[in-house]
Amino acid sequence: MRVLSDKLDKEVEDVTRDIEAYEACRQRLEGEARDVLSEADFHKEKLKIEEEERKLEAAIEEIEKQNAEVNAELKELEQKSNRFKELEERYWQEFNNFQFQLIAHQEERDAILAKTEVSQAHLELLKRTNVLIDAFPIWHDGEFGTINNFRLGRLPKIPVEWDEINAAWGQACLLLHTMCQYFQPKFHYRINIIPLGSYPRIMDSNNNTYELFGPVNLFWSTRYDKAMTLFLTCLKDFAELANSKDQENNIPPEKRFNLPYKIENDKVENYSITQSFNKQENWTKALKYTLCNLKWALYWFIGSTNFQPLSAMVSSATEVPAVGCLYAKRAPDPKFVPR
Repeated sequence: MRVLSDKLDKEVEDVTRDIEAYEACRQRLEGEARDVLSEADFHKEKLKIEEEERKLEAAIEEIEKQNAEVNAELKELEQKSNRFKELEERYWQEFNNFQFQLIAHQEERDAILAKTEVSQAHLELLKRTNVLIDAFPIWHDGEFGTINNFRLGRLPKIPVEWDEINAAWGQACLLLHTMCQYFQPKFHYRINIIPLGSYPRIMDSNNNTYELFGPVNLFWSTRYDKAMTLFLTCLKDFAELANSKDQENNIPPEKRFNLPYKIENDKVENYSITQSFNKQENWTKALKYTLCNLKWALYWFIGSTNFQPLSAMVSSATEVPAVGCLYAKRAPDPKFVPR
């Protein structure tokens, strides 16, 4: 009961305070001066407020209209932005495709350039290739001069078979005959070479024919010696023709063609080419010098004629020298240094 009584007393106190507050407010209001509008003033104030209301409504309507326009423009911009994104994606896709194609084309171009370079190198090699050099490679094998790998000569310790010697002479005769024939009829050489494979013959100015093949007797080989001597005579005549051609082309005397080993009658650089009563070592050396002279004549022929059309001539010392500087040095060909 006491708790309920306390609760009710508290509620009574709260209601009393509220009554006192309301009473204070009523008295304050009653004490303030009253400003009552007249009917006319109220009407004017009402019209003014209504006018402001209409202006505010018009302003709101204008703002809503502008808002709608802005929203429409924003929507249009969003559509354009989406289109631009699509275009950008398409651009990068096309760009990547183009890059891929470009790389593929560059790789193809590089491959073609590489093939072109290889083909060009092969072409240059072919330009430097001459059928006579390929057909008649002149070299040396120790004390022997060789043509097409056939040794020319004999030594006491190395008795080369006559079949090989005959084949070498046949190759040498065919080469010299080919070069001489090129200058006919202007070149009327006194000696007529008759290449017949391994059985070549030489005809002198009196139409006498001599066999340039063996076997022959070491101590009596007159006809064979005569054939070899006639071959030297023909080679010397060809060298004189080459020198005169260089002179016609106004090549300086020191650069005109001359044989590296002097030929006099049956001797090459003081070594007799005859076999009768001659040492095999001397005979073999004379034959080696003869092949070296023949090789120099071949180089001159390649550089000075159109026997095989060439766009470019080799100028290195190890290959065919260029025209005009073929014989600046009077020494054996660097690939063929006789011993």
